[in-house]
Amino acid sequence: MSPVGRLALILGLGFLYAPILVLVAYSFNASALVTVWGGFSTRWYGVLLADGPLMAAALVSLRVALAAALLATILGTLAALALDHGRRFPGRGLFAGLVYAPLAMPEVITGLSLLLLFVGIGLDRGLVTLVIAHATLGLGFVAIVVGARLRGLDPALTAAAADLGAGPLRVFATITLPLIAPALVAGFLLAFTLSLDDLVIASFVSGPGATTLPMRIYSQVRLGVNPAINAASTLIVGLVTLLALTATWLTGRKARTA
Repeated sequence: MSPVGRLALILGLGFLYAPILVLVAYSFNASALVTVWGGFSTRWYGVLLADGPLMAAALVSLRVALAAALLATILGTLAALALDHGRRFPGRGLFAGLVYAPLAMPEVITGLSLLLLFVGIGLDRGLVTLVIAHATLGLGFVAIVVGARLRGLDPALTAAAADLGAGPLRVFATITLPLIAPALVAGFLLAFTLSLDDLVIASFVSGPGATTLPMRIYSQVRLGVNPAINAASTLIVGLVTLLALTATWLTGRKARTA
């Protein structure tokens, strides 16, 4: 890489990650003023654990993320199987477009559309609507990950099992499912991450008793930033980074093995 390219890379990475590093650093600030460094301290993590509303919002986020990721994994896997095994069924292009549309659609449009849907069918906003909305957002990512793994499978394996008398369900349970298991885990982690840090869609479809952690943090930041919010944000960044790296590692490991 040329010196100019190396400099551009450094500036680009600095632009993207310097604010996050500053956030993490100031979460260990002993001073109550977020712009004044008062020495190293972990006191704000203790304050965070004692903040009842913030911890309640974190529990809501975890519950919603787990349920949404599970639902997105099931639906995304079924969609990937349909697209892989039914490559020529009528309307395949339309079906694929509907599955992948949430990936390219602005979250504001997705949130507003889901809000109008829930109002139209008379479904009260709350945990259920949050799970449905986040599952809708995550199933496209699951379908991409699982679909990529399905396309890498050797069709001779399933054909041999069918020739030996195994039915479609047994072939899927004993051959296909174990082979795509890492992709399922990676897709689940990606859907979990998307649900955990979503703010825009949750703002449209949430209701009383369904305030997520990003929503709580955003509402408190509007009144002023305190180091406890920095600590909460640092924990979110750490968890999301860990899940994303795990999903990437699982996907890459299986691809290298294949």
